[in-house]
Amino acid sequence: MMYATPTLDSKDLCALEEIEQMRQDLQVLLHPRPKWTGQLRRNLTARAIAGSNTIEGYAATIDDVEALMAGEEPLDTSDETRVELEGYQRAMTYIQGLHDAGPGFRYDAGLLNGLHYMIQGHHLKKRPGRWREKHVYVSTPDDPAVSEYDAPEFETVPALMGEFIDWLNEGDLDMPTHVRASMAHLNLVKIHPWEDGNGRMSRSLSTLVFSRENLVPAEFSSIEEWLGYGQNTYAYYQVLRDVGGTRWSPERDTHPWIKFCLRAHHHQAQRAKRRVDLFSRAWISLTEATVAAGLDERVVYALLPAFWGNKVRRTVYQHDAELSVQQSTRDVRDMVRLGWLESHGNARGRYYTSGVRMQPVIKQVASSTKQYSDPYR
Repeated sequence: MMYATPTLDSKDLCALEEIEQMRQDLQVLLHPRPKWTGQLRRNLTARAIAGSNTIEGYAATIDDVEALMAGEEPLDTSDETRVELEGYQRAMTYIQGLHDAGPGFRYDAGLLNGLHYMIQGHHLKKRPGRWREKHVYVSTPDDPAVSEYDAPEFETVPALMGEFIDWLNEGDLDMPTHVRASMAHLNLVKIHPWEDGNGRMSRSLSTLVFSRENLVPAEFSSIEEWLGYGQNTYAYYQVLRDVGGTRWSPERDTHPWIKFCLRAHHHQAQRAKRRVDLFSRAWISLTEATVAAGLDERVVYALLPAFWGNKVRRTVYQHDAELSVQQSTRDVRDMVRLGWLESHGNARGRYYTSGVRMQPVIKQVASSTKQYSDPYR
């Protein structure tokens, strides 16, 4: 027996309708694949990776995650955190690629264990990619010595995972994707089938459910960034405790969990839509301003991350704009000289942020943003 999907009420259905409308709008905006789409998708993926790992205590900046994704050395991240980020990035890259796996795609134990090994393969003593063979419990974030949840006995894990995988393939197929993804998240984290990495696996599985839907890229639907924010992380642990109980209790009411997740998806959809709008308007404004200043419009590939507040790396700009080392070096030097970028650090640690010439564009584009709305208020 799994934690059961609840009956949705009118507010849930209204929230789902609004989320779906925002996703349809995103699909229309992304269909022509504008030039900045690749940078936006990388930024959203980096935010999801950073958010999910922050929940587990491995904090990293968005800049460093994006640098790792582009094959560059992080500037501020410890070696321990870097290994965790790289593992999660591998899993997310595979998950994003499964959107076109075809109608013959099936969830199975091999897929889930393989994803777990991608995330946890550097912890060999914890038997990554294999069901646990010991009892585990989840501790409270405030005190690791206090048990917050006792997972099912390890002898029951194979049968529970068999039932769960059957549900992934055949269960609640008439439910909205957001609800199925949320229930997959809840049931996997409560079965807790591995010794470690269960939270990240549950959140990544939720993203995989969206990837298989193939409406918009999965990173536009992931709530991992939202969950990684401080107060949201505590609310996340609280609702898991309230809904899931202190031990495996699939008879409990899961409706509060669905409401929590739908609120998170609603906020994240607003964030994604806002970012698409900001990236689009920033690209246009920066292109007009730099061309008027005598620069090639390709430099916007460097200025757009700076507009967003990220650290710009010359090598990443070179990759994004598909330039040679000489071209990218010359462009960055000109942008610094003309005040579009400001240089920091030396040698391999050098990076760039927005310069004084960028400020009017930033103020103009960012001034029109609106407050986020809450579907349950």
